[in-house]
Amino acid sequence: MTTTEKERTAEKATVTLTFREAFHEALRDALQRDPTAFLMGEDVGRYGGCFGVSRGLLDEFGPERVRDTPLSESGFVGAGIGAALGGMHPIVEVMTVNFSLLALDQIVNNAATMLHMSGGQLNVPLVIRMTTGAGRQLAAQHSHSLEGWYAHIPGIRVLAPGTLADARGMLWTALQDPDPVLIFENGAQYGVAGELAADAGPVEIDHAAVRRAGDDLTVIAYGGSVPRALAAAEELAGDGVSAEVVDLRTLRPLDDATVLDSVRRTHRAVVVDEGWRSGGLSAEVAARIVEGAFYELDAPVARVCGAEVPIPYAKHLEQAAVPQVADVVSAALEVVGSG
Repeated sequence: MTTTEKERTAEKATVTLTFREAFHEALRDALQRDPTAFLMGEDVGRYGGCFGVSRGLLDEFGPERVRDTPLSESGFVGAGIGAALGGMHPIVEVMTVNFSLLALDQIVNNAATMLHMSGGQLNVPLVIRMTTGAGRQLAAQHSHSLEGWYAHIPGIRVLAPGTLADARGMLWTALQDPDPVLIFENGAQYGVAGELAADAGPVEIDHAAVRRAGDDLTVIAYGGSVPRALAAAEELAGDGVSAEVVDLRTLRPLDDATVLDSVRRTHRAVVVDEGWRSGGLSAEVAARIVEGAFYELDAPVARVCGAEVPIPYAKHLEQAAVPQVADVVSAALEVVGSG
């Protein structure tokens, strides 16, 4: 085999792994590459993380780099901010987005504002990881999708990986950002497996991505809704409808250009958001489409969102409360039919 053939083979090599394993590899890579990086949070060390993402890292990197914390989100997020101000690159894990509300003061009033309030003198290179989304029967206090709240706040970047490549690659790029970055990991995806390039590494985090090309309408999703959007597009293809799927990837700042470019070509849009409809991220995306491409639309922008209820525990009710493939297909057919 020639050198060129070996290179081509290496380029095509893939591995099968879960989202949990992809997030784990991202953490391990960051701790290996950056001596100033460390992980902290509830049960991230000896227990291996509440969702198993950090399993084995304590043994490999030791208690100085993988730190178990008390059950005080405000306390350890504040400690992460202090460490970032002191020149470290802390990776703070908050068990679920619901529990991040206990640290809102630290995130919103401190991390997000420090650069502005110091006249540009103090950066906060902090990364906060947290689990979001329903689908695991963990009931209302562990299952909500509140990333839209954080996308409202200037001074932070908000990421929502929806593919294995982004799960593996977003963390390192986020650590290079001099300002706070929040990464929302959809909990229902942790056990989902797929193929990933064997040499997968950091990815850029500035742009949305077209995950499937199409001509008849644009389906816009992020995080855990991306697989459902792609499954809906596949089903729609059987009905003769060509759906383009755009993965937002970064919720703040939103990549308007990619979304608007797609909608200007397809002339129809459906926005999928597991969060609540009222005042949610789907409303922001829909508003930007209307502001930037109103005269290109052949039908009103449709939204498929979570039901306006606390996420139920019962499995059948939980499934009914979050967007499913059938809901996206139904909304898409209505939009195409109304044009």
